[in-house]
Amino acid sequence: MDDHRSRFLNLALGANALRFGEFTLKSGRTSPYFFNAGCFDSGAALAGLAACYADAIDAAGIGFDLLFGPAYKGIPLATALACEYARRGRDLPVAFNRKEAKAHGEGGQLIGAGLAGRRVLVVDDVITAGTAVREALDTITGAGGTVAAVAIALDRQEALDPASSRLSAAQALTAREGIPVVAVATLADLLEMSTGRPELAAQQARLQAYRDRYGSQDAR
Repeated sequence: MDDHRSRFLNLALGANALRFGEFTLKSGRTSPYFFNAGCFDSGAALAGLAACYADAIDAAGIGFDLLFGPAYKGIPLATALACEYARRGRDLPVAFNRKEAKAHGEGGQLIGAGLAGRRVLVVDDVITAGTAVREALDTITGAGGTVAAVAIALDRQEALDPASSRLSAAQALTAREGIPVVAVATLADLLEMSTGRPELAAQQARLQAYRDRYGSQDAR
């Protein structure tokens, strides 16, 4: 497993951002694990997370000029990532959106650097149904930017509709829009880690059963 993948999973476990149990997802599925990037709630935790994102993005060889954080969780993620790249000697512009356009003050729906003519990397925590990412893509292209890729923390590698297709939300986005998705880690990585970690071994059978039932074609 790549170092950034294992570092990320260890950070997520340490921050209680990755938990095990029974969780009802927005899709209605009952999942044996849950990821909440909001639990990276300190400067040190966000700095460690941003370093994992940067390593994954650099390893993927994505070309981009601007970081975009979709409201709400994407905003601190993109900001932390910009700080990490600045630490590495690359000063990147950052932008994000509001859920609702502001009619007073500076107005509008976008905050930060201008998007026109720039290759934009969208930074978010996960892709589930893909609705939030679709809105971000429309916002970016509407402002004159080009979406270079989407970077997420965890790819759950779940099929959107196992009865009709084994494409995950990330795979469907790439197939439909031609936009690559870079994940810091995946469900497959979590399963691999559970094999060598006694404290996670008890979760392995449930994780594997969930993947067998809902896993996308890249996870099976």
